[in-house]
Amino acid sequence: MLSRRAFLGASASSGTLTLLGVGAFTADDDGARELPGIVPFVGEGDPVFGELTDSGLAARRVLDLSRLTPDELVTRNARFFVRTGPPERLPRAADWRIWIRDRAGTAAALPVDRLRALARPMGAHLLECSGNGPHRRFGLLSAARWTGVPVLEALALMGLAPGDHRVLVSGFDEHNPVPRSLAGASWIFSVRDLVATGAFLALGMNGVPLPREHGTPVRLIVPGWYACACIKWVDEIALVPDDAPATGQMREFARRTHQLGVPELARDYLPARIDPAALPVRVERRNVGTGQAFRVVGIVWGGARPVHGLTIRFAPDVGSVLVEDHQPANPQTWSLWSHAWRPPQPGRYTIRLQVDDPGVRTRRLDRGFYDRTVELETI
Repeated sequence: MLSRRAFLGASASSGTLTLLGVGAFTADDDGARELPGIVPFVGEGDPVFGELTDSGLAARRVLDLSRLTPDELVTRNARFFVRTGPPERLPRAADWRIWIRDRAGTAAALPVDRLRALARPMGAHLLECSGNGPHRRFGLLSAARWTGVPVLEALALMGLAPGDHRVLVSGFDEHNPVPRSLAGASWIFSVRDLVATGAFLALGMNGVPLPREHGTPVRLIVPGWYACACIKWVDEIALVPDDAPATGQMREFARRTHQLGVPELARDYLPARIDPAALPVRVERRNVGTGQAFRVVGIVWGGARPVHGLTIRFAPDVGSVLVEDHQPANPQTWSLWSHAWRPPQPGRYTIRLQVDDPGVRTRRLDRGFYDRTVELETI
C-alpha cells in the first residue's frame, strides 16, 4: 500500500485524488455522493451538498468533506459552508457604512473604502459552525484565504483606543423570523482576545471581494474561534464598559461554545476557541489477494499549536494507536491524515480520534462528538 507521502503527493501533483483501486475523481466532480470504493458512514443525516438551500436565517450550504483533496484544503467560495444567508433587507454594498462608537456613545461613520485602502493578506483561516455535527455530515466547516484589516487598527483609524473597555462588533441582521433561529448578530470581545487572535475585518476571500452570503462588504474573522463569533455584514463597532451585558448571540450560542452556563455579563464568557479536533472524512477500500484493505483519511484542525500524538481506535474495547501518516500543520487551517486499517472481522466499527497529550484540552473529542461509524459486510 502507498505511504501517505506517495499517496497524497501523487494526488497533489495530478490535481486528482486516486482512490485505492477505484479510479479517480477531480475536485470539480459533483457526481454521486457515495463513490465506488468508499465505505459510507452510517447513522448520519443526508444533506444537500454544495448548494445554497433556503434563505436568510434558514440558509445553509454544506461542504462534502468526503471529497477533500490536497488541492481543496482552501475551499472555493462557491463551496464554502453557509450557516446564515444574507438578510432580506440587506442594504447595497455601495451604501455601506460602519458606525464606530466611542465610550460616550458618539458615532462616526467609517467608510469601507478607507478599510479597502489598508486591506492586506491575513492568511488562511478555518471557520467551523458551532452547531456543526453528524446531521450535516460535519460539513459546516471550511477554510479560506482572507484579506482584511485588524479590528484594533480600524479603531485607531477613527482615533480610538479601547483602553479598559470591551469591543462590541455587530452586523446587519434584519431577517424574516424562522423557527429556532434568533436575529441579533453581535459579540463582545476583550482587547486581550482581539490581540491574541489577531481578529480582523475581512473584505476579501480567496482573492476576490467577499461574496454576498459571506458578509459583503465586511465581516469579522476571529482566527481559532467558532464562526458564531465571526460576525457577518459588520455595520457597527462600539466601545462598551467592562460590565456590559452579554449579547443575545452570545447567550444563544453559550452551550455550543462551551460556556459555564449562560453568564449575564460579557466579561464572564470564555473565549469561543475551537479545541484541537480530528475527524475521519472517508474510509477507502480495495481488494487485495483474497480479502480487502482499508485506509481511513481524515482531517485535523483547531487549537493554538500543531497537534502531535494523534491517535485512532475502531472499537471501545480496542486500544488506540498513533495515526500512521500525520504531519502536524498550522492549526489555523486544517491538514489531511491517513491510516491503514485491517479490521479483524466484518461488523460495525466506530472510529474515534484523540490527542495523546494530557496538557491539551479536547472537549468535543473527549465526548466522541466527531466519532463516525461504518458497517463492513465483508473484509
